[in-house]
Amino acid sequence: VQLVESGGGLVQPGGPLRLPCAASGFYFSGSAMTWIRQAPGKELEWVSIIYSPNGPSAYGTMVKGRFIIDRDNVRNTVTLQMNSLEPEDTGVYYCVQGAGTIGPRGQGTQVTVSS
Repeated sequence: VQLVESGGGLVQPGGPLRLPCAASGFYFSGSAMTWIRQAPGKELEWVSIIYSPNGPSAYGTMVKGRFIIDRDNVRNTVTLQMNSLEPEDTGVYYCVQGAGTIGPRGQGTQVTVSS
């Protein structure tokens, strides 16, 4: 299993950011995919999930209405579109194979929301 997140960076409050995750080494279209994040000094937080093969999806209360998860089963990617970002969204974002927070995950991508 290989998961590679990208798209992180520094963004101003209120701005958008798009995080793609490229997956390989497993049956992607048959697997739920999850995004989790970890803020500095805090525990892992579940962000969003999209079930196979094309949904449904669900979101944590902190991001509901601002983030959108999507998947492309041809390109084996899962994407997290983040809108109206807040400083509290700062952290390392990981995509995870399966549901929950304990499956295989990538190295993460850093998102920093600051003016």
